Amino acid sequence: MTIYSQHAARGKTQILATYQGPDGVVSKTVTSLAEPRLAVPVVDALNRISAFATVPVSIHDRRERRVGRYPRTHLAALTDPAARAALLGGAHSLWYEYVCLRLHQALVDLESAVSVLPDTVSRAIRSELEAEKHGLQAGLAEFSGTSSKGDPETERCWEFGHPFVKYDDGLDTLSDKTREQLDRRESGLTSEEREKAVAALRVLVTAHSQGGDEWASLDDPSCRLFTEPYDSDGFYLTIEAPEPDGDETSWEIEVSRWAPDDPEEEPGNHTSATGHTVVGCTLPVSPTAEEIAHLLKSVDEKPLLLAEWAETPAGTALSGTAMVVTERYDL
Repeated sequence: MTIYSQHAARGKTQILATYQGPDGVVSKTVTSLAEPRLAVPVVDALNRISAFATVPVSIHDRRERRVGRYPRTHLAALTDPAARAALLGGAHSLWYEYVCLRLHQALVDLESAVSVLPDTVSRAIRSELEAEKHGLQAGLAEFSGTSSKGDPETERCWEFGHPFVKYDDGLDTLSDKTREQLDRRESGLTSEEREKAVAALRVLVTAHSQGGDEWASLDDPSCRLFTEPYDSDGFYLTIEAPEPDGDETSWEIEVSRWAPDDPEEEPGNHTSATGHTVVGCTLPVSPTAEEIAHLLKSVDEKPLLLAEWAETPAGTALSGTAMVVTERYDL
């Protein structure tokens, strides 16, 4: 719906909102800040909020070989803090709930960035979110034929299929590839199984956002985290959620190591290698996002901790954690 940017003007930094108006593209000043560094997190959070709010109502839900629409209930969270809890409580679909989670994170980030700014700036940001929400709702009402002549006009134009937003959030949340991947994963699931898959997704994505680990990646947002920190001597960590429709119901934590395919090559200097699991922890209960984030932070701060964990005997907890090794594997 809107793309945000910052612009230097008269010794201050302006936050600009750029959007499609009835007569073309318009740029409008949202607020001004004394220093550019204060504007950076605000602009970043606003761009994510706009994208996560707009894209789900701008594309078709094509799951199960049908053409449907995604909910619009998430729009309430833009202006109502009490409605934000609902962003973490749905089970519509893996992709939609993934977007809602990322929207919730963006709103929290904006609140944190604005908390250190003057009240006049806070009010301007709140007014901007009101305008964004109103523009989307007005466009949706007109698109669905539910608008009336008495509805207030909006200067921001919305068009189905053409979201005017900044897409990239670093995780490809809004890409067709991610949506199709998650749609395939939930294909054939019962409503109960989908709820379990959504719950696991929230744990993994929240842990990833809290982990402070530049080496961690969400290989599949709904089921797997992978981290291989620099200087880990070839060791890496995987955290995998159970398949919602499978026999395995436990989370798995594994420490593995790359082994050169050519035995004469030294570890770290190999041209090709195969990963081998060294120790595995089958968890008796589902972990919290905080527990997983702790693992990520630990190996980020001390990469060779993975080598230490790889020496852990079966029946013993990984050092600094409550996660017990349930299986050792010979290389």
